[in-house]
Amino acid sequence: MAGKTSDFVEFARVLRGKRVTIDTFGVPATPDIVRDLQSTRWGEKTIWEILVDAGVQMTENAGCAACLGGPVDTFGRINKPGLKCISATNRNFPGRMGDKESQVFLASPATVAASAIAGKIVDPREYPGN
Repeated sequence: MAGKTSDFVEFARVLRGKRVTIDTFGVPATPDIVRDLQSTRWGEKTIWEILVDAGVQMTENAGCAACLGGPVDTFGRINKPGLKCISATNRNFPGRMGDKESQVFLASPATVAASAIAGKIVDPREYPGN
């Protein structure tokens, strides 16, 4: 999961009260978005807390290195051939997120969230938010 505050809000809407079943990474695009997620409350919790409680691995190191296939040690980067990823990023080509033999599927934040719960690509309408 990458990007804007609105993407993370939609992601949290689907994940709230649920747990992801596969490795799921959240990479805010800017430090301002990190602050938004850590300060915007949804009931008793912040958006950041909702995501972490759902099992999303969040980073405060905002940026686009994962979706750009940055250095091998980049948080959320796909480093092995044959790995599959579903992402809410905006572009896709071989090697975009790391290994050139990995597969990256682009989808809406809701589809990414529902798929992280199911462990496979699914229709987000099967996982209505709260």
